[in-house]
Amino acid sequence: MNPVLAQRYLKGLRAHLRLNGRGNGDGAQGLGRAALAAGMAPVDLAVMHEKALAAIAVSQDFSKNRAEWFKRKAYFFTQALIPLEAAQEAARRSHSNLQQRNSTLRLHTLALASANRRLQSEVVRRKAGEQQIRKGKEHYRTLFLESQAMQKKLRKLTHQIISAQEDERKEISRELHDEVVQTLVGINVELAGLGRGAAVGVRTLKAKIAHTQKLVENSVNAVHQFARELRPAVLDDLGLIPALVAYSKSLAARKRLKIQMTAFGGVEALGAVKRTVLFRVAQEALTNVARHAHATVVKLSISEVAGAVRMEISDNGKSFHVRNTLLAKNNKRLGLVGMRERIEMVGGSLAIESAPGTGTTVRAEIPFTESKA
Repeated sequence: MNPVLAQRYLKGLRAHLRLNGRGNGDGAQGLGRAALAAGMAPVDLAVMHEKALAAIAVSQDFSKNRAEWFKRKAYFFTQALIPLEAAQEAARRSHSNLQQRNSTLRLHTLALASANRRLQSEVVRRKAGEQQIRKGKEHYRTLFLESQAMQKKLRKLTHQIISAQEDERKEISRELHDEVVQTLVGINVELAGLGRGAAVGVRTLKAKIAHTQKLVENSVNAVHQFARELRPAVLDDLGLIPALVAYSKSLAARKRLKIQMTAFGGVEALGAVKRTVLFRVAQEALTNVARHAHATVVKLSISEVAGAVRMEISDNGKSFHVRNTLLAKNNKRLGLVGMRERIEMVGGSLAIESAPGTGTTVRAEIPFTESKA
């Protein structure tokens, strides 16, 4: 307890009691404000009031007008208590306001936390969206690059096809000139000789006619050969196996090759387009063997595998590097690319294997059923 303030309170209370209640209580309220400034609570003020009364009672008799004395001391204490009560009331209001603000703050905090959760969820969603957009961009970029590569490959293939067509035309032109035209010229010469040699003997005339007939026969055979090379009629009339047999016999006779052929008869159940693809692949593979492999034996087999037909052409000739040949910028073997394109066009697959000492194997597989891809 503050001794100075206790003395002031004792002095103020004694003076108030001497005034017989005529004081207005300002002094008591001043003491209450001083007690409040000193950090005293109402209970502290009550203790200080009781001690002041005890000190005054030593020197003053309160037996007379006891009720009045109690009234005056109570009034003084009440007036001194007013600033502390007012301060406590203000503190209670401040505490209540603080509680309300704390409650409001908690509500705001909860709302902010909920907003933060929504914001985080939105951030996660947007990040996921941005990631999907990036993936989509990468995907479309990949497709774009693949499209450019395919266009480049298509242009290259088109140029190769045009070049191959020109080479084929040159070959046909040269064959026609060397075989058919020359034979026809010989026929014309023989006929002119017959016209001038009316006086020759019958035997000589018959010999010339026989020679002329032979030349005509050779011309017919050459034209038939060209026709078979372009499109064998037996493929449409009799089927794939007879067409391959005829082509193999003709090629073997011309190129001195031994071609061994085995075939699964069910291959004829394939559609006309697929049978034509197999014939062209076999034709190209056998032609490559005759031109490049220097082989002596070729094996051609057609067999049934799970849901598909497999055709293999293998030789005992020289090998070549398949990948380098297919990827070469100046790829002269357009037939390899053409074979793969034909097989893939009908939903099949093509594999080419070549190794030193084992020759080359071309393996094509075509499904019986149509591809749903």
